[in-house]
Amino acid sequence: MSDQVFEQIAEELYQQGYSVLSHALPDTLCRALAQEVRDLPAERFSRAGVGRQEAYVKAETIRRDEICWIDNTTEAGHAWLEWADKLQQAINRRLFLGLFSFESHYAHYQAGDFYKVHRDAFRGQQNRVLTLVAYLNPDWQAEDGGELLIYPDEGHEPLLSVLPEFGTLVVFLSEEFPHEVLPAQTDRYSIAGWYRINSGNSRRVDPAR
Repeated sequence: MSDQVFEQIAEELYQQGYSVLSHALPDTLCRALAQEVRDLPAERFSRAGVGRQEAYVKAETIRRDEICWIDNTTEAGHAWLEWADKLQQAINRRLFLGLFSFESHYAHYQAGDFYKVHRDAFRGQQNRVLTLVAYLNPDWQAEDGGELLIYPDEGHEPLLSVLPEFGTLVVFLSEEFPHEVLPAQTDRYSIAGWYRINSGNSRRVDPAR
């Protein structure tokens, strides 16, 4: 089943630069991740910021979610990173993107939290190549809000509006598509991840984050 999902993602990336698939994550994996993110102690989460390294700041007028980075130290985290690695290999085989590494975190939006329009990578600074978002919200309803809006490269009308429904997976070219998260009426859980290329050189590997 995952092989078919990987092939569809690669084909849609090739054709249009983005892919949105319902029930894309294996159900057992999705349930394990959904349980883990809800069981994590509050102190594992930190307020998210914007920018990288020296330019990193916490700006609650831009985003108000809290995040927890995912690693191999838990069963669910290990299974997730294995699945993401298989997707990386499939995309590289199909599209020759040279994806080198992957980083991801849980994101928790409390009622009213948002993330205004932004890009995940800027032209000429491309080490984040693909953005991946997975949703962990069972029984999500349209009236709960929290949509992901994806915009064309130029333009103010959304290209896509995606409800954060359980098992839905969104993948898109990080440089090409501005996007935002609208406020939800209840707690909203997701994973945000990025596939990167190595923009370093023979003496230095570009750091994961």
